[in-house]
Amino acid sequence: MADLVQAWQDCRRHKNTTESAQAFAANVERNLCSLRDELLAMTYQPGRSICFVVRHPKPREVWAAAFRDRVVHHLLYNAIAQRFIASFDIGSAACLPGRGTLYAAERLERDVRSITQNWSQPAFYLKCDLANFFVAIDKRILQTQLHSKVTEPFWRWLTDTVLMHDPRTNFEPRGDRRLQDLVPPHKRLLNAPPDTGLPIGNLSSQFFANVHLNGLDQLCKHRIKARHYGRYVDDFYLLHKSSQWLGSALQQIDAWLPANLGARLNPSKTILQPVDRGIDFVGHVIKPWRRTTRRRTVATATTRLQQMPIANVFTAGNSHLGLLRQARHSHTDQARLANVLRGRGFTVKGDLTKIYRQSLPSTN
Repeated sequence: MADLVQAWQDCRRHKNTTESAQAFAANVERNLCSLRDELLAMTYQPGRSICFVVRHPKPREVWAAAFRDRVVHHLLYNAIAQRFIASFDIGSAACLPGRGTLYAAERLERDVRSITQNWSQPAFYLKCDLANFFVAIDKRILQTQLHSKVTEPFWRWLTDTVLMHDPRTNFEPRGDRRLQDLVPPHKRLLNAPPDTGLPIGNLSSQFFANVHLNGLDQLCKHRIKARHYGRYVDDFYLLHKSSQWLGSALQQIDAWLPANLGARLNPSKTILQPVDRGIDFVGHVIKPWRRTTRRRTVATATTRLQQMPIANVFTAGNSHLGLLRQARHSHTDQARLANVLRGRGFTVKGDLTKIYRQSLPSTN
């Protein structure tokens, strides 16, 4: 029961104001006891999911499990994650403690400085990502990967229950139905074959993705012997002083992926060029002596803050300023965003990292 309480506390940490979290908390003791009984009897089955479409940074389906099921995801993650994380490469990021987008961007920046000796020597980078990654994951391959370290009967059963659940059998569509048409058919989980694809939006899917791609990390680090390598979800890079060496590495990766994971590279996002042209990675652009935020990200943020309802600007504005703050050379972008926020009636902190609501004039 203590493990289940911890999972509930982890789950509500960033969801405490949502309707589903509050409904669960209203009868938390009864709900947790009921969930515990189902888990111990191995009769637990995931419930109804919610499917909606987000438009930024690009249209994609998001599948949100019921709050009760998200508690189970945290329970499973807390129980089995460390045995996998211990074997993950230090260059892998996403859904790992202390390894978010800033970690990935700073690691790439350090790798570039190392291989170029502080930008004094030429080098090349290879950047790739996988085609339709989450939608194309073969669950049977992933199940075998998970079983290699999850041997206890109960945790293996729960792992299989979460992994093999198909949210398409019981879901509620939300939002404007016309947005569904903006998502390309091959990127929709609704169109994926049976036993294929993970729902974007669940903690379990993010963690399972890292387990699935650990083999790619080991290939690049130990067989290809890439000294400078990093990955954020399915977006990864290799650095080397020889473009021919990177070309050979690309061929090996391109052959290994379909044979071992049933995956393939996205040819339109495979880039091989000199590092001094700039590397666009996890929303940051690394160029000689500076790291800035991607221009498209800044432009999108500016447009959204100008157009969104004023009630949402305070939270969104602080969020965008916090994102820009991660890039050390984005002062111009911060100033641009600050001017938009001042125009909407907010006060901006002197270092351009935060906004405040203006005090109402006194009526006395």
